[in-house]
Amino acid sequence: MFLEADALGRSIIFGLIPALGTSIGGLIGVLTPHSRDLYMDFGLGFAAGLMLVASFTSLLIPSIELSSIYVALAGLITGVVMIFIVDKLTPHEHLQERFEGPARYKGRVKALYLMVFALLIHNIPEGMAVGAGSALVFEKGLALSIAIAIQDVPEGFAVSYPLISLTGSRFKAFSIAVLSGFSETLASILTGLLIEVSQGLIPFILALAAGAMVYVVSDEVIPETHKYGHEDVATMGFVTGFVTMLFLDTLA
Repeated sequence: MFLEADALGRSIIFGLIPALGTSIGGLIGVLTPHSRDLYMDFGLGFAAGLMLVASFTSLLIPSIELSSIYVALAGLITGVVMIFIVDKLTPHEHLQERFEGPARYKGRVKALYLMVFALLIHNIPEGMAVGAGSALVFEKGLALSIAIAIQDVPEGFAVSYPLISLTGSRFKAFSIAVLSGFSETLASILTGLLIEVSQGLIPFILALAAGAMVYVVSDEVIPETHKYGHEDVATMGFVTGFVTMLFLDTLA
């Protein structure tokens, strides 16, 4: 199930795929009419379902198989705690326009930066997951990176409209969406580099990436789909994403 070498090289290649997904979503977003409607909540629900399954089938279960439940749980909890701390210490603002982070920064940090920080909190765990996937056999790692890229399309689309409003420019909004996608590439490369340095860390890193994604799904993505009264549509999107990732995982 695991590679013996070249995790870094694979992390670069795999890390570019989600960046492409985010860019495509951002491009669609800046070229189409905008409204917060059913399709938006469906798309984010889809992303949540896909990320949740990927956390278990592509990251946590391989971690357990390679090491033990104790190492996997340690990595999972570490990932949750890590993103929890980042979430609480970083001032940011989501699509719901609800401020999170230290209260002293509220009203003192530009809304554009708050949105960018929120994007990074979303993207870093996903990039870590892709980088951790570089330790899997090629088919497994590729399937994971493609799955992350697929769910990045609706995420890129969802953030494009507020970015247009904040920047006053479709080009700037698209550029920020593209750059946010490459933050996943950077996180993937750094994770791959860590694996390349010590392959003994592979099971721990796999579980850590899983924990980080589970936290983001529960604390960030799902709440954003339940703000506008479209819970049923969001749930259908979640189930669709769930099934899609299970299908992709069986193909690898």
